[in-house]
Amino acid sequence: MGWRSISSRGGGYSNVSTNKQELGKLGEVLVVQNCSCPRCKRDNVLQRLPQNFRCADVICDFCGYLGQVKASTSINLDLVPKRIPGAAWGVQRDRMKAGFFFPLFIVLVKSKTEFAIYYLSADLQTKKMFVPRKKLSDQAQRAGWQGFMYDMDSVADRVIRLV
Repeated sequence: MGWRSISSRGGGYSNVSTNKQELGKLGEVLVVQNCSCPRCKRDNVLQRLPQNFRCADVICDFCGYLGQVKASTSINLDLVPKRIPGAAWGVQRDRMKAGFFFPLFIVLVKSKTEFAIYYLSADLQTKKMFVPRKKLSDQAQRAGWQGFMYDMDSVADRVIRLV
C-alpha cells in the first residue's frame, strides 16, 4: 500500500512493519483529521492512543471519549463490508460480559485521497455482531491466539456515514 511516514495533528507514524498495520494507522490518522468528537462535538480534539492500547484507538483530549478504529481497503466507498477483522477475542469477550462496548469508526480506503468514514455508536452494537474466529494452530507464530470478526450485516441499518 505504501502509506509510510504520514504525519498529522494527532500523531504521525513511520516505519510500520506490515501493510495491515500501516492501513490501521492511516485509518486512525484519517479519523483524527476528519472527525469531531461524537460526545462533546468539538473539532480537533481526537488524538491517537499508543499502539496496542486495548479496545480503543482514539481519545478525546477534552472529554475523555474513547473510540475503536477499523480500517479496510475498498473499491466501493458507499458500502460497508459484511465482515471486518477485529482484534483479540478474549479481551472483547471479557468487556462484553462486563457490559462495555466501544464506539466504532470504520474507515474504508480506496486511495490516499479517497476514503469514507462510518460510525457505529456503542449503544447500537449487539453481542451477535462479534463473531469469534478459530484459534491459531500450534504451528502458528502466535499459537492459540484467537481473534474475532465484526459481523456488520447484523448492524448495517445502524451505521452512519460521517465522511
